[in-house]
Amino acid sequence: MQKFDDIRPYNDVEVHPTIKCLLKDDEFIRAVTRFRFAHYPEFIQCMMMPFVRYYLSYQANSIHTVHDLQLRIEPYLKRMIDRTISGLSISGIDNVSDSQPHLFISNHRDIAMDPALINWALHHNNHQTLRIAIGDNLLTKPYVSDLMRLNKSFIVNRSATAPREKLKVAKHLSSYIHYSIVEERENIWIAQREGRAKDGLDRTNSAVVGMLGLSKPKTVTLQEYIHELNIVPVTISYEYDPCDMDKAKELYCQQAHGEYEKEEHEDASSIAKGITGFKGNVHIHFGDVLRGHYENTDQIVAEIDDAIIRNYHIHPSNMVAYRILHGDCGCEKLNLPDFHASSLVEHKQQFEKRIAQCDSRWREILLAMYANPVCSQQSLMQSHKV
Repeated sequence: MQKFDDIRPYNDVEVHPTIKCLLKDDEFIRAVTRFRFAHYPEFIQCMMMPFVRYYLSYQANSIHTVHDLQLRIEPYLKRMIDRTISGLSISGIDNVSDSQPHLFISNHRDIAMDPALINWALHHNNHQTLRIAIGDNLLTKPYVSDLMRLNKSFIVNRSATAPREKLKVAKHLSSYIHYSIVEERENIWIAQREGRAKDGLDRTNSAVVGMLGLSKPKTVTLQEYIHELNIVPVTISYEYDPCDMDKAKELYCQQAHGEYEKEEHEDASSIAKGITGFKGNVHIHFGDVLRGHYENTDQIVAEIDDAIIRNYHIHPSNMVAYRILHGDCGCEKLNLPDFHASSLVEHKQQFEKRIAQCDSRWREILLAMYANPVCSQQSLMQSHKV
């Protein structure tokens, strides 16, 4: 067993054997059939399973490498973008180097779509696709783990509980990320925090940045080590979040009852809703590579936060929510998109229809979720960093 075999993505040699095993897995075939024929009765889905297996087997005949697999996935991702996104825009792509790999650290709003859309942006600008960090809490079935690792995902162990074990797995992850970038010259994506920013406040968890430095040799300074990783902060901004009401409900329950107990397979449901739900306009910004002077992780966290907040693309949904909660106070000083008055009225009507469907108990939480990116940019401006 090689050093990182327990967490690394599958390599080209493993692709075909893994796919063959998946095709024999009835649970996997059933899951694909249910997803593809979700609006059909269960007895129809059962009848379709042999045809789904045959179709996937036929498609798999031409898949022998990870690249082959990703080319097969691409048309499905394009179809999803066309159906659920009004417009996908990208900026800052010139900050991504052709000659060196990067560690992309982004804000985290959607489990599957954040890395998928960043991957799409890189691929369609002739850059290498990502190795994607995914928590083992999401890999509830063996076939899910296989699928993710086939698509260049590596596993983040979140099930460790003892302090010594948590430190061990964090060092292992840190070593793998550094090895991937410096030795294997692969692009890596990780989120700035564990779990999605359900409240709309994009803040980097210092433990994430601290983890990156755990494998640093004593002879290397923190600044040198961070520069080796070629970190690019990425901001992804959704006009609408398909899971917004679920997130608001969860935050309400935590505030009202002190806890929120997830239902079985709730993460899988969130992933599906995030993929298939309407997102409106989506913007992705690639920030400058981190090249500052760093003596501690707090300075790195601050620079990542500043970049992500500054480069958040404010959508009409954010402005409408902000004005409902706070009026126009402070907005005139922000560098906001020039929304046409009639367009903003139309967006306001659309947004109000959306929030009318939300339970009144957590409606204000939902509004704050959309308004908080504006609040964050205000705070950044007031700290004289904009």
